[in-house]
Amino acid sequence: MLLRPLLVAGLALTTIAACDSNDGPLEEAGENLDNAVEETTDEMEEATD
Repeated sequence: MLLRPLLVAGLALTTIAACDSNDGPLEEAGENLDNAVEETTDEMEEATD
């Protein structure tokens, strides 16, 4: 269960580190990854409550 959020977070950090500019499709992809990490974190918090 904990593996998925860690993988998503790692992918998000890798994507952020690889992007020098925040223009176009890369920005959108980064935002999508940020949203996925946030949703996964929220779901994990709800599951542990």
